[in-house]
Amino acid sequence: MRCAVARAERGLVDADLGGDIIKQRVARTGQGRSGGYRLLMVYRSGSLAVFLYGFAKSERDNIDADDLKTLKEIGAAWLEAKDDNLQRAVEGGILKEVTYDNDK
Repeated sequence: MRCAVARAERGLVDADLGGDIIKQRVARTGQGRSGGYRLLMVYRSGSLAVFLYGFAKSERDNIDADDLKTLKEIGAAWLEAKDDNLQRAVEGGILKEVTYDNDK
């Protein structure tokens, strides 16, 4: 997830699915990104990234329109959430906050 967000912060987004939902390719260990995993997340640069769904490229090619609609609704709710609600979600185990050192 960290590498996907870091790439997005540099403007490297594999697919913009609309509604602040992006798809990022993530490599499998010892392999490249093209045959690896797909991460779908709600993403707003410099503000918030929430992982919504992931799948292996070998398991499915993509998501259907109904799934994307649902992910957009969920993503919009996270983007609208106030900081204290996000903090409660972290404290309650609904979200896990991931941070990283910019120097690494």
